[in-house]
Amino acid sequence: MHSSLSPAAQHSVLQALRKWLDAIAPKVLPDTRPGDAISYTLNQWEYLTRYTEDGRMPIDNNLLERDIRIFATGRKSPLFSDTVDGAKANTVICSLMLTCRACGVEPLAWLNFVLTELPRRPHDAHIEDLLPFNVARKKPA
Repeated sequence: MHSSLSPAAQHSVLQALRKWLDAIAPKVLPDTRPGDAISYTLNQWEYLTRYTEDGRMPIDNNLLERDIRIFATGRKSPLFSDTVDGAKANTVICSLMLTCRACGVEPLAWLNFVLTELPRRPHDAHIEDLLPFNVARKKPA
C-alpha cells in the first residue's frame, strides 16, 4: 500500500511526530504503556523511518508477514509426525514451498518439474539447479 502523501509531506508528518515524541517523553511515566510506546518509537526511529530514505522500501513489512504466516501457522505440525525423519521432511517441504513463493515460482509447477526431472538424473548427480531460486533465475524474462 502506497501513501497518498508526497515524500515531502511524509517527511513533514514524521518530523512533527518526532518533535511531539521528544516533547512528551519527559512528561510520561516510564514503565507504563504510553511510556513504553514512546520509548520504543524513539529507540527505533531510524528503522521506523528508513523507508523514506529509499523509494524501493515499503512502509511496512506486510508482504513478508503474509508470506511467513503459513510457516508460522504450521511450525508445530512436525511435533505430530510419527518419526523424526517425518518431522524433518515436513520442515524441508514447508521451507521449499516458501522459497518458491519468495522467488516467484509457482510451488505446484516447481514440484511437478522437480519430480519429473529427478528420476532422469543419476543417483549421485548435483541437483542445486533444481532449487527454487535457481529455477527462478532460468525463467525467461
